[in-house]
Amino acid sequence: MDLMSFRIFVNSVKLGSFAAVARQMELDPSTVSRSITNLEAELGFRLLQRTTRMLAPTEAGSLYFERIQGLLENFDIASQEAQDLVNQPQGNIRVAACTSFGPRILAPLLPKLMERYPDLTIELLLADHQVDIIKEEIDLSIRFGLKPTGDFVSAQLTPRRFRICASPDFVQKHGRPSHPDDISGLDSIVFRMPGQTSTWRYRDKDGNVGNVTVTGKLITSHGLTMTAAAVSGIGIAILPDWLCAPELEDGRLINLFPQFDCTPSEFDTAAWLTYPSRRYLPLKVRKFIDFLNVEIGGYA
Repeated sequence: MDLMSFRIFVNSVKLGSFAAVARQMELDPSTVSRSITNLEAELGFRLLQRTTRMLAPTEAGSLYFERIQGLLENFDIASQEAQDLVNQPQGNIRVAACTSFGPRILAPLLPKLMERYPDLTIELLLADHQVDIIKEEIDLSIRFGLKPTGDFVSAQLTPRRFRICASPDFVQKHGRPSHPDDISGLDSIVFRMPGQTSTWRYRDKDGNVGNVTVTGKLITSHGLTMTAAAVSGIGIAILPDWLCAPELEDGRLINLFPQFDCTPSEFDTAAWLTYPSRRYLPLKVRKFIDFLNVEIGGYA
């Protein structure tokens, strides 16, 4: 028996298949299967029921899982605490973010982070669905919207602000709308994701709220594509600051309604840092959070 065998078993229960364990741990599937078989032989009882569809722990396997999972967690905490005594983050950190935020915001910051912490390896996982940070063993996830709830910690990174934008060519061709209601008759770029609709909301400085329904010939679920499409003149887009700030600054996009707060969903949303609720937060995660708060706070 060794720690690797225990980790393979725990992940097999969590993920439900040897193939998934092999992918996550970067092992050959036959190595995973053989490790479980050898562990069962040493223990003298079956840990997992194997079917063509998935794995499931036996009664004995469930009990063993609960005990071993706790032991592994304690071992990892002890190892991390000892490493942190040198006050230098090291090891692998798994960070999840959406497919537009990763290349647009995170990737340009990584050289600075890597120079500061040369012993840190960043595994950047980009997806537009909400990943299960416990099942996927994510150290830190960046999420957008209202405060996430669940068996994890959520800390606000920065408020989220939206701009209704169009290219100079689009404005020259169609005229500049003077009020958000005026865009209902113009082509817009519709963002299609959970929580997003084709009804945009706006709020004036007195707190009065209105809605405008938008239509257009381009529907997309990718933020960077929305920005590029708006710059090309396809239509009006509603974009978070981090997806349009450079384009607004250099004149490729125009902020049509700077006097209004705008949103495609709810007002007063934010970017959130979420991470597993642990008794001990590793130094590498704490330093990464501090870095993001300094570099991104107030921008997303």
